[in-house]
Amino acid sequence: MYNEAWSFILKEVVTLDDTKTKIISAAIRAVRQYGMEGARIQNISDLAGISPGALYRYFDSKDQLMVECFTWVDRQAASIFEHLQCRPVMMLTDPVGAVKILWLPYFRFWVAHPDETVFYHRFRDSAFFPRFDRNRDVSYFDTFIEMVHNFQAMFPGLKQINQDLLWLHVLTSTVMYAKYVVEGVLPNTEETEDTVFQLLITGVSGYLKPGKHRKRKRG
Repeated sequence: MYNEAWSFILKEVVTLDDTKTKIISAAIRAVRQYGMEGARIQNISDLAGISPGALYRYFDSKDQLMVECFTWVDRQAASIFEHLQCRPVMMLTDPVGAVKILWLPYFRFWVAHPDETVFYHRFRDSAFFPRFDRNRDVSYFDTFIEMVHNFQAMFPGLKQINQDLLWLHVLTSTVMYAKYVVEGVLPNTEETEDTVFQLLITGVSGYLKPGKHRKRKRG
């Protein structure tokens, strides 16, 4: 499943304008090297191999470039869920295993993309993000949201948790642990994957109990 999702992502990436892709990639690398505040148009253009003037033909400002970088990375991560399936039988018989099937490709995406992982984490942690987040379009996460609704229908107990808190915990913690892996703090091993998953799922597993279906009364 992971390989299929990754092949799709590669196809999406190459459809972008080559110069724009170079600029976005360079900006992401610059943020990893210099930080959000330290990244400048000059070093971004140097990494992209173009002049600052050429960069400004694609982006009006550094802020606009950072937003497009974040959206570009976020879309690539979200597209992984387009190629994964929630199997109802497994959701009932092994709900934790069903969650892991969905989570593991997402975690591996971030581990496989160190520049994007560090950029994403720093952008979300920046003072700029809350203002941007209030009005951004996240419709590209519709497939993931549909999966969440399927789990909620199967396990009504999940609705007892504050949904914003729940999914922020899962998604942002996943990126944080992936950052530790790409920075060498944690080893890139299956044991790390299993441990991280157990840490994330421990607080949720108690809510993964199927709802009781009422029997219909015969008239």
